[in-house]
Amino acid sequence: MFHSGFHNQRVSTFTEAALDVSHDHPAGRYARIRDTTRVHERTLFAVPRIPSELELQARWFAGDFGRRFVSTTGDQIDIVQFGVWNREAGPDFRDAAIRINGGEAMHGCIEIDLLDRSWESHGHATNPAFEPTVLHVFVERSDRAFFTRTFANRNVPQVCINPTDLAGAFNPNIPLAYPGRCQAPLKNLPEARLRGVLDAAAQFRLQQKANRIRNKIDVHGRDETLFQELATALGYKENKLPFTLLTQRLPLRSLRENAKDCEALLFGTAGFLELPDLEIYKKSTREYVRQLWDRWWPHRDALQRLILSRTAWHLTGTRPLNHPQRRLAALAVLVRDWPRLQRTSGKSSVAAANDFFQAMEHSFWNFHYTLTSKASSKEMALIGESRAADILANVLFPFWAAHEVKSNASPSAQLWAEYVKRPAQLSNRRLETAATRLFGNDPRRKDFLRTVANQQGLLQIYEDFCMQDNSDCSHCPFPEQMANWM
Repeated sequence: MFHSGFHNQRVSTFTEAALDVSHDHPAGRYARIRDTTRVHERTLFAVPRIPSELELQARWFAGDFGRRFVSTTGDQIDIVQFGVWNREAGPDFRDAAIRINGGEAMHGCIEIDLLDRSWESHGHATNPAFEPTVLHVFVERSDRAFFTRTFANRNVPQVCINPTDLAGAFNPNIPLAYPGRCQAPLKNLPEARLRGVLDAAAQFRLQQKANRIRNKIDVHGRDETLFQELATALGYKENKLPFTLLTQRLPLRSLRENAKDCEALLFGTAGFLELPDLEIYKKSTREYVRQLWDRWWPHRDALQRLILSRTAWHLTGTRPLNHPQRRLAALAVLVRDWPRLQRTSGKSSVAAANDFFQAMEHSFWNFHYTLTSKASSKEMALIGESRAADILANVLFPFWAAHEVKSNASPSAQLWAEYVKRPAQLSNRRLETAATRLFGNDPRRKDFLRTVANQQGLLQIYEDFCMQDNSDCSHCPFPEQMANWM
């Protein structure tokens, strides 16, 4: 077991000194190579037929069209970095960089369409997700001048490419990202030293998270901070923002004071109870929705201005078990069982935390994916094993570490030993991109994604170096630093 409770003393912004680490401390050594030699410029982000849009994107990313272009307005466009594939909503490539007329590198996203007018017809101009776009690439030019404007009315440069200039056959095996220069020195490092690099970066990342939470506790208090962090984790990547907004608009204290109405308040303020017509729901759902509505309507007028818009939520493209309505029900159960959660979090015990999450249940949501879905014949966990593992890694371990760094010391060896034992449940596109950049096709690559600590260390290196570099690896200091890593 680790120490329980939290201290109210403010912890300063993360520095090596604040962590009281020696020159030999792994996290301290990682901090030095990160802060003293890192690249400080922000990243940004023959075919006798017109290829499909997907093939066009793949050939662009492969560099088949080259790196130097002339825009539709006569400007010279140089591609510094092609970026990485974006397999989610938004522009086709993120973390790209371009130069216009030899100027400073501009970081952002690149969108590729078959037609120049697709920018308007596909709704990119009114979609905030396309605001970071720095280049629009297309094949077919309109017979009229066409301008690409973003949601904020910013003009995006356009480049017209010609597929008939391409030589050779299309190779569909285009990777998510390209290996970086660092793969060579990393490949030559003995496994123990390579794991030392990842551990150092993971310790650094854990300490940063702990420091952020420590400062947040000073502002909002322990319980509200824990509530907000848990809600953000339940939102996962697609719905972090609306879950954060909910916990800010409905603080834990107010929900606890209205415990009987808590679930209805969350669903109503989330905007999921705007249709009182019960006929749209399955028979097995109507009674549940009626109960929510009956408890929601007395609060509705007072909270009207706080209700989230449906556009705030990502309701498609997520696994049914991760639907935000199920996650919202889990948040309501957390509020209901808050005293037990307080005791669990105070124990700083992985086993106690897992027992708590496994015991969470809801008579309706253990058998439903959404408010409008059919009932499942098989019971489903309210918070599954992979989500519980994510909460442990990104919320509870940083909370426990926040208590331990209250006196400007590093997390204890016991806490770190527990942390490095946690097996990784899932990978994601960001991790796979980072692994490709650092390890290429090194056969050890999969082994370095098996634990939470290794994954967190890999993400930290990717964010500190790959995403800070706009030289397409050529000026990134990380490869040389790794060659000297002791």
